[in-house]
Amino acid sequence: MTDTPLGSAETEVGNDKPLNFLEQIIKKDIDEGRCNGLVTRFPPEPNGYLHIGHAKSICLNFGLAERFGGVCNLRFDDTNPAKEEMEYVEAIKADVEWLGFTWGGDIKYASNYFDQFYGWAQHLIKSGKAYVCDLNAEQAREYRGTLKEGGKPSPYRERSVEENLDLLERMKNGEFDEGAKTLRAKIDMSHGNINMRDPILYRIRKQSHHQTGDKWCIYPSYDFAHGQEDAIEGVTHSICTLEFADHRPLYEWFIENLPVPSKPKQYEFGRLNLNYTVTSKRKLKQLVDEGVVTGWDDPRMPTIAGYRRRGYTPAAIRKFCEMIGVTKSDGVVDVAMLEHAIRDDLDKNAPRAMCVLNPLKVTLTNYPSDKTEVFTAAGHPNRDDLQSRELPFGQVVYIDKEDFREEANKKYKRLVIGKRVRLRNAYVIEADEAIKNDAGEIIEVKARIIENTVGNDPEDGVKPKGVIHWVAAHDCVDAEVRLYDRLFVDEAPDAGNKDFMETINPESLTVLTNCKLEKSLAMATAGQGFQFEREGYFCRDAKEPGLVFNRTIGLRDSWGKKDA
Repeated sequence: MTDTPLGSAETEVGNDKPLNFLEQIIKKDIDEGRCNGLVTRFPPEPNGYLHIGHAKSICLNFGLAERFGGVCNLRFDDTNPAKEEMEYVEAIKADVEWLGFTWGGDIKYASNYFDQFYGWAQHLIKSGKAYVCDLNAEQAREYRGTLKEGGKPSPYRERSVEENLDLLERMKNGEFDEGAKTLRAKIDMSHGNINMRDPILYRIRKQSHHQTGDKWCIYPSYDFAHGQEDAIEGVTHSICTLEFADHRPLYEWFIENLPVPSKPKQYEFGRLNLNYTVTSKRKLKQLVDEGVVTGWDDPRMPTIAGYRRRGYTPAAIRKFCEMIGVTKSDGVVDVAMLEHAIRDDLDKNAPRAMCVLNPLKVTLTNYPSDKTEVFTAAGHPNRDDLQSRELPFGQVVYIDKEDFREEANKKYKRLVIGKRVRLRNAYVIEADEAIKNDAGEIIEVKARIIENTVGNDPEDGVKPKGVIHWVAAHDCVDAEVRLYDRLFVDEAPDAGNKDFMETINPESLTVLTNCKLEKSLAMATAGQGFQFEREGYFCRDAKEPGLVFNRTIGLRDSWGKKDA
């Protein structure tokens, strides 16, 4: 579980919920006149799809803007063209919109400001606070020192302003090979914070950029771009995850040493870590590249696109982010909390339907072969606004193989030879005989309806043992159903020295074909979710052209029992 969210006696107007520590800071800044209008930003790097950790950041930054009447910018920190693609840009935009948020003004890109960044790099050189360095990466690491020992100055640190300006211009013009030179800030090579030991401002990268094409041969580092983007956009509160706390002195150094138009402040919060989950973009990309999953939006992936395709709802993810709160320290949240949020949402909102995953034919011997009926069932037991559904009924129906046994003990509440069950919303039936093939497998059950039991108990007083789901053989549809489960069997799949690829759950996907569904499900729209009665929550796959349903979540937490 995560730490308890920080709060105070101070609460929002009309809301008894204590303010978290970021809300307290913002409210104080507004009340004391330091902030005339809140501006936050969500700054993803377009080098992969967003995951559940980003969902927390989205909900936080956009949520704060909504709460305090401000705006939140969507800005792509596209400073590394080697790993960035327009596919990721479009996917990120779709994720933010799907979660229900609207960004302020036009979408922004770090690359919009590349000319300004270059001018500010020249400004630092002219101020004696930046220089071009010829050390290669290995040499630079050696000169940098360690956490226990200070670094030593680069032999190129004292180049003249004129030489540095000339070399930077030539770097920009593509005269040097990648790795041959960098532009570094001149701060303090003995500083206790390694990030302050002459950090890199520009690297040579002869890569085409998805926004600027081939205009640039040098690209700014994230640290150099970050605060200056915030300043250009008038961001008031730059909210980052905790790993950026050590970078805050550098963020502030740039703000103080450049003629920026505003002075944002950085604040950090604990990032979201889920058990049984990997959220490293590099590792998620490895899963995609090695074919462990079918893509970034595979329903087993912890990406927002994956959750969407699996049938999670924006409301459930937002509720989950609210449940875990905002803290000043990192922690690990039980993935069961996320699963509870989606179960709770779908229980209240998902229409009901019947689907037989592993069909077994049942012939009702005392029901006329030329007779059919149509029964009516509620769309939802507690929602009058959800349309009722029609259930065709005939002599042959399908039930699930798990719902029949020739013999069973008293705990088994389904169909047994000589015993009765109710077909949900229809008749009570009694089983008489099991028909087997040459291999001894049961392929059909002969049974009888008990007359006058639609909506009534049997007149002879012998009540059914349970209720099972079914569909009519003469009027149903076939579909493929994909049973998705957690992708990893290890609670901490990439902790320590573990190889996360060795903790893959071999049962994370089971594909069932020839499943029998209510006829109305043929008209389900892409992404539409249902509760398949007695089975769990499912949604129609948004990519497959045929009739394919993905299991979103089971009715109960089966993993909780395993862990216990």
